Amino acid sequence: QVQLIESGGGLVQAGGSLRLSCTASGRTFSSIAMGWFRQAPGKERAFVSSISWSGSGAIMNYANSVKGRFTISRDNAKNTVYLQMNSLKPEDTAVYYCTGAASHSAVVAGSGEYWGQGTQVTVSS
Repeated sequence: QVQLIESGGGLVQAGGSLRLSCTASGRTFSSIAMGWFRQAPGKERAFVSSISWSGSGAIMNYANSVKGRFTISRDNAKNTVYLQMNSLKPEDTAVYYCTGAASHSAVVAGSGEYWGQGTQVTVSS
């Protein structure tokens, strides 16, 4: 079993930056794919970004809406995955959820076995 705890959310003005963190415990962190989803008020939960390791290095995916502004990374020594969010826009306002799964495809599909409790990100205009 894996427990995920997010942190780093908050209130920021448009154009600003935030870094979200998700720390995992309970299982070998490096063996699972990790990712971020977000859910805005009145909308369905949506994929933001994901990361896993392959033999040739890290595999990362981003939603089109965040490409070029958000960067996902992971520190296996700290069992933590990060989401650096730059050039934030009001439409980035949402609850951000960390997720993990045995496969990268499951993370991207939103069918991961593990989910955090969510952290609120609010971007003011």
